[in-house]
Amino acid sequence: MSFFISDAYAAGEAAGQPGVEGLIFPVVLIAIFYFMLIRPQQKRAKDQKKLVEELSKGDELITSGGLLGKIIDLDENFIQLEVGKGLTVSVQRNSVATVMPKGTIKQQSKESK
Repeated sequence: MSFFISDAYAAGEAAGQPGVEGLIFPVVLIAIFYFMLIRPQQKRAKDQKKLVEELSKGDELITSGGLLGKIIDLDENFIQLEVGKGLTVSVQRNSVATVMPKGTIKQQSKESK
């Protein structure tokens, strides 16, 4: 009968039970994901939270929507931005993208003239 069905032979130890070698790849993969994706994202979130907490009246900033303005009033959730003479807008604190150096608005208005 062995002519039609090949004989089955027992495999060695290495093929039957994965040892430490079988765990190395998943551990390395998890470490790569942590250091390349998760850790930098947590750092950016921490920096954004710190930026939003340190906002004060008179700061010039750019929102994530691209508005450049000067803070004229703050509360827990919203910021009143002056984007032009007599023109104010309310934006959420979380929409702040960047705090600009003082005088950026004056410099932009001179360049546009």
